[in-house]
Amino acid sequence: MSETWVVVPTCLPIVLRRCHRCASGRFRANGKFRVNANHKLLDAWLLALCTGCGDTTRLTVLERVHVRSVRPELLDLLHDNDPGLAAELLQDPVVRRRNRVALDWDDAWRLERGGPDQPCQPEQPEGEAIEVAVRFAARIPVRPVRLIAEGFGLSRAAVEGLLAEGNLVSAVRLSGRLSGDFTFMLKR
Repeated sequence: MSETWVVVPTCLPIVLRRCHRCASGRFRANGKFRVNANHKLLDAWLLALCTGCGDTTRLTVLERVHVRSVRPELLDLLHDNDPGLAAELLQDPVVRRRNRVALDWDDAWRLERGGPDQPCQPEQPEGEAIEVAVRFAARIPVRPVRLIAEGFGLSRAAVEGLLAEGNLVSAVRLSGRLSGDFTFMLKR
């Protein structure tokens, strides 16, 4: 028996950055952009609000870029405050490194078991192996043990026990964080 699970983002992640006003370290990006033109040069920022004091910070997207070098579609998305573009830019390692920020994905994703044509099956017959393919809709770093525990309704300790007994096997290491697709097999 096989299943497909999908890790889907539910909202934009928390941006981890120090607030200069209240010493909080968490900002909520709401998908709003600010675009500034200085003659033929453009600057664009993604705005984020401090969760402590509400102060706004700017995450640099474009800096002193000539207008003609920016694709018109990108410029339209910036002007329309496109939330999809905001999500894409937050996951871009170049943007994160340039702004010296990290992301906190806690409570910003959910696990969808089964596909549209595949119902969720909470129980499996005793002694039968189940193969699960886990797909990521976005690059969300998640511990596989947590995903497996949530997917099967087990505790993390029970999943660790299955892993230690050899009843949970995978080609990838299940003890760290993953943000890419993987498969595993559970034998009961």
